[in-house]
Amino acid sequence: MNVTCEALVGESFLDVAMAHGIDLQHNCGGVCACSTCHVKVKQGMELLPEMRDDEADQLDEAEGLALDSRLGCQCTIQKDADYLVEIPQLNPAIAKLFHEGAH
Repeated sequence: MNVTCEALVGESFLDVAMAHGIDLQHNCGGVCACSTCHVKVKQGMELLPEMRDDEADQLDEAEGLALDSRLGCQCTIQKDADYLVEIPQLNPAIAKLFHEGAH
C-alpha cells in the first residue's frame, strides 16, 4: 500500500504515521527504547539528522535491518522535501505479539 502524507518540519516519521492512521508500531512510546518503529528510508536519508548511538543500538534488534534502516521516532523532518519511507512487514507471529501482547 502506498500512502502520501503531508508533514511539517520538526515532525518525526512516527508522528506523521500516527497522524495519518498508518500502523507503525512504537512499543516504547517513541523514546528510542525499542526497535518496533523500524523504517527503511528510500529517499531523503541525507536530509535527516545523523543517527545517534542510542538509535544504532536499538536498530541492532530490528528485524530485517538494512543500510537504509532508521527508527521512525528518531527521524525528524529537517527540511521541506520529499521523503520515501517503507515500513517493513513484520513476521506475523511477532506482529501478533505487538498487537495482543504475550499470553
